[in-house]
This record gives sequence, structure tokens and C-alpha cells, in this order.
Amino acid sequence: MTLIRREALAIDPVPASRVLLGSVLEADTPDGPIGVKLVEVEAYRGGDDPASHCYRGRTARNAVMFGPAGHLYVYFVYGMHFCANVVSLHDGEPGAVLVRAGEVVTGIDLARRRRPNARNDSELAKGPARLCSVLGLTREQNGIDLTDPASPVRLLAPEPDEPMEVLSGPRVGVANAVDVPWRFWIAGSAAVSAYRRGAKRRPA
Repeated sequence: MTLIRREALAIDPVPASRVLLGSVLEADTPDGPIGVKLVEVEAYRGGDDPASHCYRGRTARNAVMFGPAGHLYVYFVYGMHFCANVVSLHDGEPGAVLVRAGEVVTGIDLARRRRPNARNDSELAKGPARLCSVLGLTREQNGIDLTDPASPVRLLAPEPDEPMEVLSGPRVGVANAVDVPWRFWIAGSAAVSAYRRGAKRRPA
């Protein structure tokens, strides 16, 4: 497999989501390498997307989301979990794709040790927090260039002509823009997370 090129991700997050499906997010960890095939992702824009971290502008927390494309944006949520995003669009224009779920394709034994409560292998990286846990992603990896061959976390392109049916629907668990159909997943994968509608509220 080859690295995804930065130019392939320097597009709107919605088509970038389809670029990412079937790709492999691979991490070098102190315990060995782990690779997760992405089977579910979710697109977020900037100022026109009230569900986005960048809706109200640039901050120290979301700065990576402003580009350049191909970098990893990692944030901490609910005081207990990390979630990871692949930055898209052009430098200075915010956009990213949340990596929601995946199938472990390399380092399966290590993934099982990291997720000992998983009932089966399809649950190892089922959901954004579990995916980050399996890959060992924290804020220390925030800003890493996934398109750099020397990076400890890399994004590998899907296999050429790999057949897949892509479905779309509302994003999961967001409080605003709850019906925007910017969640994309590979049909038939047992690792796709369960749909959970967020509580709708007006921006503060």
C-alpha cells in the first residue's frame, strides 16, 4: 500500500470522506505497529457547520484543523476519550474528517491486549474513542503529518479497485446540524458504529 497524497485530501471534507474509506491508518507504537482500515468517517466543515469545532473561529485547541491537509487533529472529549480527525481543505480554510470506526488489519494481538473487554474483533476499533485507544493516539500525536513516510502515524491508500458500497446518513451524537448526512460507511462492515442521534440545541 502507498501513502495517500496531501493533494488528495486538500478538498471539501465531504468528498474527502470517501477518499478515506478503505484507507489504513497505521501507527508505530512502543509495543509494535497497528493498522486499522477505516470503515466509517464523518465530515465537518468550519464557519458554515454549527457542529464543527471551528464554527466560532480559530483557537489553540482547533488550530490544526485549519490546515494544511493531511495532518492529524486529535482532541479530548468528555474528560476521558480521544478522537482523531484527518484535516482536509486548503491551508487556512478549516475542515476535517472524523475517523469513526475501523477494522484492525495489522497488529491484531496487540489490539486485543489494548481492548481486552471487546467481545469480538469487530469491536476493537468500533467507535472513535476505541479506534484512538487501539492506535494509541492522544494529544501527543496532534498535528502529525499523515502523508510523511517518516511519520510514526501514516495514512495508506486503499487497495486499487477494492470493491465497496458506500452508504451515508446523519452524523452521530452531535447537538447541532443533527440531520446533515455527512457520515459515510462501508456497507456490510460489522465494525461500523451504531447510530445515536444527538440532542438538538441552539448554539450558546
